[in-house]
Amino acid sequence: MATESSEGEEDVKLTGGNQVLVVEDDLREMGKKAAWSVSSCKPGNGVSALRDDNLETYWQSDGVQPHLVNIQFQKKVKLQLVVLYVDFKLDESYTPSKISIRAGDGFHNLKEIKTVELVKPTGWVYLSLSGNDPKDTFVNTFMLQIAVLSNHLNGRDTHVRQIKIYGPRPNPIPHQPFQFTSREFITYSIIR
Repeated sequence: MATESSEGEEDVKLTGGNQVLVVEDDLREMGKKAAWSVSSCKPGNGVSALRDDNLETYWQSDGVQPHLVNIQFQKKVKLQLVVLYVDFKLDESYTPSKISIRAGDGFHNLKEIKTVELVKPTGWVYLSLSGNDPKDTFVNTFMLQIAVLSNHLNGRDTHVRQIKIYGPRPNPIPHQPFQFTSREFITYSIIR
Protein backbone atom coordinates (compact mmCIF):
# COMPACT_ATOMS: atom_id res chain seq x y z
CA MET A 1 0.00 0.00 0.00
CA ALA A 2 1.74 3.16 -1.18
CA THR A 3 0.34 6.65 -0.84
CA GLU A 4 1.71 9.88 -2.26
CA SER A 5 2.17 12.80 0.11
CA SER A 6 1.76 16.44 -0.83
CA GLU A 7 5.50 17.20 -0.88
CA GLY A 8 6.33 14.49 -3.44
CA GLU A 9 8.04 11.95 -1.19
CA GLU A 10 6.54 8.50 -1.08
CA ASP A 11 4.94 6.97 2.04
CA VAL A 12 5.02 3.16 2.11
CA LYS A 13 3.72 0.63 4.65
CA LEU A 14 5.64 -2.66 4.86
CA THR A 15 4.92 -5.80 6.86
CA GLY A 16 6.96 -8.96 7.38
CA GLY A 17 10.50 -9.34 6.06
CA ASN A 18 12.63 -11.99 4.32
CA GLN A 19 14.82 -14.36 6.30
CA VAL A 20 17.29 -14.69 3.39
CA LEU A 21 18.93 -11.72 1.66
CA VAL A 22 18.25 -12.00 -2.08
CA VAL A 23 19.46 -9.26 -4.43
CA GLU A 24 19.45 -9.15 -8.23
CA ASP A 25 22.74 -9.83 -10.05
CA ASP A 26 22.75 -6.40 -11.71
CA LEU A 27 23.16 -4.70 -8.29
CA ARG A 28 26.33 -4.38 -6.19
CA GLU A 29 26.81 -3.52 -2.52
CA MET A 30 28.07 0.07 -2.22
CA GLY A 31 28.52 0.35 1.56
CA LYS A 32 32.25 -0.37 1.48
CA LYS A 33 32.83 2.80 -0.55
CA ALA A 34 31.22 5.01 2.09
CA ALA A 35 32.06 6.62 5.42
CA TRP A 36 29.41 5.59 7.96
CA SER A 37 28.39 7.49 11.10
CA VAL A 38 25.48 7.39 13.56
CA SER A 39 23.87 10.11 15.67
CA SER A 40 24.43 8.16 18.90
CA CYS A 41 25.21 4.66 20.13
CA LYS A 42 25.65 2.58 23.25
CA PRO A 43 29.26 1.48 23.85
CA GLY A 44 30.01 -1.62 21.76
CA ASN A 45 26.90 -1.18 19.58
CA GLY A 46 28.10 1.34 16.99
CA VAL A 47 28.57 1.50 13.24
CA SER A 48 30.76 -1.61 13.15
CA ALA A 49 27.77 -3.69 14.33
CA LEU A 50 25.74 -2.47 11.33
CA ARG A 51 28.35 -3.62 8.84
CA ASP A 52 29.79 -6.84 10.32
CA ASP A 53 27.47 -9.29 8.45
CA ASN A 54 26.44 -10.79 11.80
CA LEU A 55 22.70 -10.85 12.52
CA GLU A 56 23.35 -11.34 16.26
CA THR A 57 24.95 -7.89 16.64
CA TYR A 58 23.11 -4.58 16.26
CA TRP A 59 23.46 -0.82 16.39
CA GLN A 60 21.71 0.55 19.46
CA SER A 61 21.04 4.28 19.60
CA ASP A 62 21.41 6.23 22.81
CA GLY A 63 19.54 9.52 22.83
CA VAL A 64 16.50 11.36 21.57
CA GLN A 65 14.75 10.63 18.29
CA PRO A 66 15.24 10.83 15.37
CA HIS A 67 18.13 8.35 15.35
CA LEU A 68 20.33 8.85 12.29
CA VAL A 69 22.62 6.68 10.17
CA ASN A 70 24.71 8.84 7.81
CA ILE A 71 26.32 7.28 4.74
CA GLN A 72 28.73 9.61 2.89
CA PHE A 73 30.55 8.91 -0.38
CA GLN A 74 33.67 10.64 -1.76
CA LYS A 75 32.11 10.96 -5.19
CA LYS A 76 28.55 10.96 -6.46
CA VAL A 77 27.16 7.43 -6.66
CA LYS A 78 24.01 5.84 -8.04
CA LEU A 79 21.99 4.07 -5.35
CA GLN A 80 18.94 1.92 -6.02
CA LEU A 81 18.13 -0.14 -2.94
CA VAL A 82 18.48 0.01 0.85
CA VAL A 83 18.10 -3.27 2.75
CA LEU A 84 17.69 -3.36 6.56
CA TYR A 85 17.66 -6.33 8.87
CA VAL A 86 15.34 -5.72 11.83
CA ASP A 87 13.73 -8.24 14.17
CA PHE A 88 10.57 -7.40 16.09
CA LYS A 89 10.54 -10.82 17.83
CA LEU A 90 13.94 -10.19 19.43
CA ASP A 91 13.99 -6.41 19.80
CA GLU A 92 10.32 -5.54 20.50
CA SER A 93 10.13 -1.83 21.47
CA TYR A 94 13.61 -1.23 20.01
CA THR A 95 12.36 -2.12 16.51
CA PRO A 96 11.92 0.86 14.15
CA SER A 97 8.33 1.54 13.06
CA LYS A 98 8.82 4.64 10.87
CA ILE A 99 11.92 5.32 8.77
CA SER A 100 12.77 8.28 6.56
CA ILE A 101 15.37 8.07 3.80
CA ARG A 102 17.03 11.33 2.75
CA ALA A 103 19.58 12.11 0.03
CA GLY A 104 21.72 15.11 -0.87
CA ASP A 105 25.21 16.53 -1.34
CA GLY A 106 25.78 16.82 2.42
CA PHE A 107 24.07 17.61 5.70
CA HIS A 108 23.09 21.10 4.46
CA ASN A 109 20.73 20.02 1.66
CA LEU A 110 19.28 16.60 2.48
CA LYS A 111 15.89 16.00 0.90
CA GLU A 112 13.47 13.30 2.04
CA ILE A 113 12.92 10.85 -0.80
CA LYS A 114 10.94 8.15 0.99
CA THR A 115 9.13 7.52 4.26
CA VAL A 116 8.42 3.92 5.23
CA GLU A 117 6.24 2.52 7.99
CA LEU A 118 7.29 -0.93 9.22
CA VAL A 119 4.68 -3.17 10.87
CA LYS A 120 6.34 -5.75 13.17
CA PRO A 121 9.14 -6.61 10.70
CA THR A 122 11.30 -9.69 11.15
CA GLY A 123 14.06 -10.20 8.58
CA TRP A 124 15.43 -8.28 5.61
CA VAL A 125 13.30 -5.30 4.61
CA TYR A 126 13.84 -3.96 1.06
CA LEU A 127 13.44 -0.21 0.48
CA SER A 128 13.63 0.77 -3.18
CA LEU A 129 14.92 4.26 -3.89
CA SER A 130 13.19 4.32 -7.27
CA GLY A 131 10.59 7.01 -7.78
CA ASN A 132 7.19 6.78 -9.41
CA ASP A 133 8.64 7.76 -12.80
CA PRO A 134 10.14 4.73 -14.66
CA LYS A 135 13.15 6.91 -15.58
CA ASP A 136 13.95 7.37 -11.86
CA THR A 137 15.47 3.93 -11.27
CA PHE A 138 18.16 5.22 -8.89
CA VAL A 139 19.25 8.19 -6.78
CA ASN A 140 22.47 9.98 -7.76
CA THR A 141 23.91 11.34 -4.49
CA PHE A 142 26.93 12.06 -2.28
CA MET A 143 25.10 11.27 0.94
CA LEU A 144 22.27 9.07 2.16
CA GLN A 145 20.72 9.44 5.59
CA ILE A 146 18.45 6.87 7.22
CA ALA A 147 16.41 8.41 10.04
CA VAL A 148 14.47 6.28 12.53
CA LEU A 149 11.54 8.55 13.37
CA SER A 150 9.69 6.23 15.76
CA ASN A 151 9.82 2.73 17.25
CA HIS A 152 7.24 0.06 17.97
CA LEU A 153 5.48 0.27 21.36
CA ASN A 154 6.75 3.88 21.73
CA GLY A 155 10.31 2.71 22.38
CA ARG A 156 12.99 5.36 22.83
CA ASP A 157 16.20 3.76 21.53
CA THR A 158 16.42 1.62 18.42
CA HIS A 159 18.08 -1.59 17.22
CA VAL A 160 19.05 -2.12 13.57
CA ARG A 161 20.99 -5.33 12.95
CA GLN A 162 22.33 -4.78 9.40
CA ILE A 163 22.14 -2.17 6.63
CA LYS A 164 23.14 -2.85 3.03
CA ILE A 165 23.15 -0.25 0.24
CA TYR A 166 22.98 -1.35 -3.41
CA GLY A 167 23.58 0.47 -6.67
CA PRO A 168 23.55 -0.59 -10.32
CA ARG A 169 26.53 -2.62 -11.50
CA PRO A 170 28.40 -0.54 -14.11
CA ASN A 171 28.77 -1.74 -17.68
CA PRO A 172 32.48 -2.55 -18.25
CA ILE A 173 32.41 -0.86 -21.69
CA PRO A 174 30.85 2.62 -21.87
CA HIS A 175 28.22 3.15 -24.59
CA GLN A 176 28.04 -0.61 -25.19
CA PRO A 177 24.48 -1.98 -25.06
CA PHE A 178 25.55 -5.53 -24.17
CA GLN A 179 26.91 -6.77 -20.85
CA PHE A 180 29.93 -8.90 -21.79
CA THR A 181 30.98 -11.09 -18.89
CA SER A 182 34.46 -12.31 -19.72
CA ARG A 183 37.68 -10.54 -20.65
CA GLU A 184 37.80 -12.49 -23.94
CA PHE A 185 34.33 -11.31 -24.98
CA ILE A 186 35.26 -7.74 -24.10
CA THR A 187 38.46 -8.02 -26.16
CA TYR A 188 36.53 -8.97 -29.31
CA SER A 189 33.55 -6.69 -28.73
CA ILE A 190 34.96 -3.78 -30.74
CA ILE A 191 35.88 -3.86 -34.44
CA ARG A 192 39.25 -2.22 -35.08
